[in-house]
Amino acid sequence: MAERERDTLSVLVLNGPNLGRLELRPSAVYGEKSWTEIAAEVSWEAKRLGVTVSFAQADGEGELIGILQKERSGQDGAVINPGGLSHTSVALRDAIEAFSKPVIEVHLSNVGAREPFRHPAITGGAASGVISGLGALGYRLALVALVDMLGRERP
Repeated sequence: MAERERDTLSVLVLNGPNLGRLELRPSAVYGEKSWTEIAAEVSWEAKRLGVTVSFAQADGEGELIGILQKERSGQDGAVINPGGLSHTSVALRDAIEAFSKPVIEVHLSNVGAREPFRHPAITGGAASGVISGLGALGYRLALVALVDMLGRERP
C-alpha cells in the first residue's frame, strides 16, 4: 500500500487499559498528572517538533489491536502504553509487529522494580524501544526518540 504524501510526520499515541483515568490510580506509582495533562504536554512537544499526533485509548485488547490495524496506513509511527497487557498479550505483540513502523513502548512506572509478574515484557519485544519509569516525561521522550528514528531533524 502506498503511503500518503504529506509534509509532516504523523504519530499515534495509544494507551491501553486503565490509563484513561490516571487520577484513579495510585499517584505514588503513576504520578500526579492526569491523562489530559500528559496529552497536553505531548501535544506541545509535537508542535515543537513539527509533528502531528493523534490520541487513542482503549481498555480492551481487541480494541487496541483494531486501532493499530486501522491507523497503520495513516501513521508514520506510534507511541504505545499497553498497560498491564504488556505482560500478557501475545496478540497485541503481534499487532505491534504488524504495524510495521517504529513503535516506542512507554510505561509510567519502572516495571522492573515492581512485582515479578510485571517483569516479562511481551509487547516490548516487538517495539523499537521501551521507556520505563520516567513518569509522564516518558511520553514526550518517546515522541522525540520516534521523530529521531524517522530521520527528521528536530527544530
